[in-house]
Amino acid sequence: MNKSIVRNGLILALFAMLCTGLVAFVDKFTADKIHAQKQAQRLKILTDIIPNDIHDNNLVQSCRLIYAPNELNTDTPVAAFVATKDQHATAIAMETYAPDGYNGKIKLILSVTKAGEILGVRTLEHNETPGLGDKIELTKSDWVHEFTSKTLTKPSASKWKVKKDGGDFDQFTGATITPRAYVKAVHKALTYISSHFDDIQRQTRSCEEQND
Repeated sequence: MNKSIVRNGLILALFAMLCTGLVAFVDKFTADKIHAQKQAQRLKILTDIIPNDIHDNNLVQSCRLIYAPNELNTDTPVAAFVATKDQHATAIAMETYAPDGYNGKIKLILSVTKAGEILGVRTLEHNETPGLGDKIELTKSDWVHEFTSKTLTKPSASKWKVKKDGGDFDQFTGATITPRAYVKAVHKALTYISSHFDDIQRQTRSCEEQND
């Protein structure tokens, strides 16, 4: 009986070691390819929300790490990309989070000019309900375009809410929690970028350090 248990235990341990080794091998073998695909996807989104005529630098390589847990509702650093033209900063695209989505955290990115105007917003990751909360995806709805050209004063601070709460932004039928959380996150990030534009530009901690 004891021999049988020991034998089965050894077989399971050997199987677990083989699986772990296989996963490690596949991860190492595909790491460069996955990294390249992520960089390509990142560049596509950045070029969607930062017009070519206001920058002449490599946006992906301009990535800085920003740590502002209280202002941005996240305990981890977020990526910020500084667009420059003739070596002068013209806009910043920054990732941020809406921590209070209906099904958890929503990751998004927005770009803001030095004058404090939103150029574009895109959703990066979410688990919102298909058919209801997923209208934050541009492939499902153009709702995120409502933020384009908005500033901290256009609309006023009291109007940075969904219409159900007395604000200027549309909510979704049957899914108010998602757009409510999203609007709040965009407003927080816009406030942070507008207040710290030069600080972000001067930040020397690059995104590569996060991957070291």
